[in-house]
Amino acid sequence: MKTSSLRGAALVLAGTALAGHFPACAQDTAADPAQQAGTGATVSQSTAKVPENLFVTVGKSLLVDSAVPIERVSVGFGEIAEASAITPEEVMLNGRAPGETSLIIWQRGGGKLFFDVTVRPSGAAAADRVEAIDRELKRELPGQSMEIGYENSTVFLRGRAKDLVSAERALSIAATLGRTVNLLYVDVPAAEPQILLKVRFATVDRSASMQLGLNIVSTGAGNTIGAVSTGQFSAPQITNTPGSSAPIVTLSDALNIFLFRPDLNLLATIHALQQNSLLEILAEPDVLAMNGRPASFLAGGEFPFPSFQPSATGIGTITVQFREYGIRLNFTPTITPRGTIRLQVSPEVSALDFTNGLVVQGYTIPALTVRKVNTEIELAAGQSFAIAGLIDNTFTETIAKLPVLGDLPILGKLFQSRSRLKNNTELLVIVTPELVSPVTPGQPVPEMHYPQPLLWPKAASIEEIVPVPLKASAGEAIPIETLMHSLEPEIPASPPPTVAIPQQPGSAPVAPQIPPLN
Repeated sequence: MKTSSLRGAALVLAGTALAGHFPACAQDTAADPAQQAGTGATVSQSTAKVPENLFVTVGKSLLVDSAVPIERVSVGFGEIAEASAITPEEVMLNGRAPGETSLIIWQRGGGKLFFDVTVRPSGAAAADRVEAIDRELKRELPGQSMEIGYENSTVFLRGRAKDLVSAERALSIAATLGRTVNLLYVDVPAAEPQILLKVRFATVDRSASMQLGLNIVSTGAGNTIGAVSTGQFSAPQITNTPGSSAPIVTLSDALNIFLFRPDLNLLATIHALQQNSLLEILAEPDVLAMNGRPASFLAGGEFPFPSFQPSATGIGTITVQFREYGIRLNFTPTITPRGTIRLQVSPEVSALDFTNGLVVQGYTIPALTVRKVNTEIELAAGQSFAIAGLIDNTFTETIAKLPVLGDLPILGKLFQSRSRLKNNTELLVIVTPELVSPVTPGQPVPEMHYPQPLLWPKAASIEEIVPVPLKASAGEAIPIETLMHSLEPEIPASPPPTVAIPQQPGSAPVAPQIPPLN
């Protein structure tokens, strides 16, 4: 006779102790006729390969008798059950861990016996674990009615939690027993506080330019006709007409000083110009958002931006997209447990720049000058923070002079032209978050002060509309799935589709039919 040990898996059920010979198994499985069909007082020699059912409890034993001496025993999973030969006609099966496995017995003469073995868990151990978890729930979540049901290796968590944090903590505790089904109800929470973000955009652009240049023209002084110019500023044009006693001088730019001595036949134009420019932009958007929800603000516009999209078929398309510009603010406020407000804020100031734009077949596509910042700050309600302070200074100087003559002391200044440009840009962004609540019913609503009264009053039918209050939900409870779904962010609306213009293979891209921006 040969014996072998078993290897096994897990299952959670309850069982009773089995002792004696194989008929004792029939007592443990009397409630299930299908189980009895696989048992008998003595197993005779057989070559049948249809497995029969055996049930044993963890920590208990079962005796299997055979009318024919046994030669060898094999178990599928030794971690679940263990088989030991007691006598040539008896095998003792021990339950080690919950689960299912198989038992095969080889009999003398070539017969084989096949069994499906189910090892049930100890009911007392499972009850102790459920009781321990129930005590933990009452200790960690006092005053909240929650209970645990345990069946077929599955935990059912029922009851009522006061908030989502308590529900998640209860689920974590119950999950230590195994796979958990969350059937909790959650008290309807109070309305989320709303956050008003006051933002101040202040930008100042200053520019100063200075231009100085001299053009000298001779209309016949010393029997010589000519001109001296650096070319930086427009010089007078001299034209000799046959048969004319004097040349014709054409002035394209007489700014800013024009001098002419007919007796000396000398003409001079002096270009001297100083210019100061000032641009101020101030925006004060107030944007309202809920806790943890993103919000945005844009004061500006959109401009068309065409782009060529190649295709695998060789026919490309021109797509026209619209890009935003102006004063933009994107932010997401979150109220921390400390009572402060954490802000993920992205302010941006952009403007159309036609100087550096692109011209395609007569259509002007402007560039953008952008100043933006992306940061995260934390403030108490009512506090302010300057999150962007930019000072940009540029200085450009252009000097043009005639060779040799422009380097002469003192007189060399007459053969030079100079242009200077100074730019100073300042940008300041200040944010102030505040916790606000809606206007109480019956209180006056803020209105604008119109310079002129409206042409007609409101319709009487609108004044007669009676508002219907929302149903009060204080003290009610809803399933946790419903509450989680209500807290999910709304899906933003899809952007408008782009305009596609098909192109022929080998042809040049055709500009879209849009009005030029100028």
